[in-house]
Amino acid sequence: MQKFIKDLANHVGEEITIKGWLYNKRSSGPIAFLELRDGTGWIQAVAVKKDFSEELWTEMEKVGQESSVEVVGAVTKHPKKENVFELQIKDFKILQLAADYPIALKDHGPDFLLDNRHLWLRSRRQWAILRVRDAITTAINEFLHQEGFIRTDSPIFTPSACEGTTTLFPVPYFDEGTAYLSQSGQLYSEAAIMSVGRCYDFGPVFRAEKSKTKRHLTEFWMMDAEAAFVEHDENLKLQEGLVRYILRYCLKNCQEELLTLERNQEPLQKADAPFTRFTYDQAIEKLHELGSDIKYGEDLGNDDEGLLTKDSAVPVFIEKWPKSIKPFYMKRDAENSDRVLNDDLIATEGAGEIIGGSQREDDYELLLSRIQAEGLDVEDYKWYLDLRKYGSVPHSGFGIGLERMVRWVTGVEHIRECITFPRTIGRLKP
Repeated sequence: MQKFIKDLANHVGEEITIKGWLYNKRSSGPIAFLELRDGTGWIQAVAVKKDFSEELWTEMEKVGQESSVEVVGAVTKHPKKENVFELQIKDFKILQLAADYPIALKDHGPDFLLDNRHLWLRSRRQWAILRVRDAITTAINEFLHQEGFIRTDSPIFTPSACEGTTTLFPVPYFDEGTAYLSQSGQLYSEAAIMSVGRCYDFGPVFRAEKSKTKRHLTEFWMMDAEAAFVEHDENLKLQEGLVRYILRYCLKNCQEELLTLERNQEPLQKADAPFTRFTYDQAIEKLHELGSDIKYGEDLGNDDEGLLTKDSAVPVFIEKWPKSIKPFYMKRDAENSDRVLNDDLIATEGAGEIIGGSQREDDYELLLSRIQAEGLDVEDYKWYLDLRKYGSVPHSGFGIGLERMVRWVTGVEHIRECITFPRTIGRLKP
């Protein structure tokens, strides 16, 4: 009976069937060691020549890396390693013989690996990253449902910008003129909360910025959450709760993956503690003390974010930014109308910003004036303004970048490894 490698601890002493791929092979005279993978894990399968016909042994000798195989064998405990199991091969069948697999078990350059991304995904490292990504996605869904959110999702084709037209991809849209690929589902989720109270969307978004940093992608996945009757401080508590839930979930459920990636888990464990908060003004003052030449009113760069978290064991919130450098929909601070009630959450270990959020402007006239001041077409946002005309309430939301979170948890250097098929300004294939 076919079993999965991840479940072999439950089948010690049984004869089972594994269907998968040959990852590696070595032989020592009359004994062959086949490293097999089936998508759930890896196992060493042992074959003793005297137990096989000459024909079957020849089949095992000729099988190459990444050939698909079906193996029958008895599950045994590893003679020296705790909680490690082996398969004593009884029968062997090649499903498809792969020849000259291009990615050998050695170092290759990043361009070669990205050109062969469809095959590179099979490596232990990429397997582990993809599984951590799945765990983070699961944790996000679990936490939000526990907090009363439901998933509603938003369109990818949009008629107008959420945060400025310079970072949009235009798309011809039949007789309707130009549409744009979504930067964020936030505005649509704001409409949905007037129905369901708390909701979120989770899907791909697109930024046309020509960014070449190791933490930027052109197409990436974002979770945007919105909640009615939630104001600024509660919004920050929700964000902190989500991130800490993700960390605990991954540390509990992704041990094999984190060990495969040789991830130092201590910083992730320490990050599960109350987060630090700075206002934008406090952050600028601290950055000047640390030697940054940032000017008041400027956005924080990668180096600035790194300085603010360099000696911190926990992520840092930077809240209440100048309204002049933030989008039109953010609510002004009642204590200082030049500031908005927003936040960026900066992760530790140089991971940078992982969350952006704010309380949303709920006053019709103020929102209208902000749209006009930005030079946006009021007609494009008439539906959005309607939300402030018919039962407007205080509300807040935030977005978390999935790949940014994956990069932090896994500790990988470049974000292009944190999505199955990365899209950057220089890469559209495969």
